[in-house]
Amino acid sequence: MDEKDTVAALLARHGTTYAEDAGIRLDDAPAPLWQLLVLSLLLSARIRSEVAVAAARELFAAGCTTSPRTRDTPRPRLIAALGRAGYRRYDERTATQLAELATTVLDRYDGDLRRLHEQSDDLGRDLQQFKGIGPAGAAIFCREVQGVWPDLAPYVDELTAKGAERLGLPTSSDALAGLVPDRDLPRLVAGCVRAARDKLVVDDVRGAGPT
Repeated sequence: MDEKDTVAALLARHGTTYAEDAGIRLDDAPAPLWQLLVLSLLLSARIRSEVAVAAARELFAAGCTTSPRTRDTPRPRLIAALGRAGYRRYDERTATQLAELATTVLDRYDGDLRRLHEQSDDLGRDLQQFKGIGPAGAAIFCREVQGVWPDLAPYVDELTAKGAERLGLPTSSDALAGLVPDRDLPRLVAGCVRAARDKLVVDDVRGAGPT
């Protein structure tokens, strides 16, 4: 398979962003950006991504769609939502982190992460001010948000580059981004991340053959 066929197969079979998986209609607006931050926190734990995505869906269904609503959600309701998704190993700690995260975003940015974006000259660094968001969580957020904050693009971190290498694709940010239209870059990055985490994804793409 050449690069074009590899990218086409990757996008078709594994090119759903994690935000899309979690039911987030990502846009440059406070609510979806908050939801992406919550998802990034959940995906940061040592737990299967499917469980983290399911936990995000449960939290949003429970009303945690904005920072004010999350702050005001009773702790037992947070824990119950996490438990329904099988996030039990981290439910108590994560419930605490979510409440603290909401309070911090409200206090520092009036609940609007666009203000962080406007003020930041290093988003990956500044996201780590939030308890529960370390380097991995910051990278998750940046990978996904580059679709609505194009000044961040092309954002290709080490995990994305690892997946690209496994797939026989270029690992530099500019070269990888050059394989797709701008709108598809977050999908390509998500597919590369899945390839980095699971060799079966690589085998599936290679087995797809030319499209």
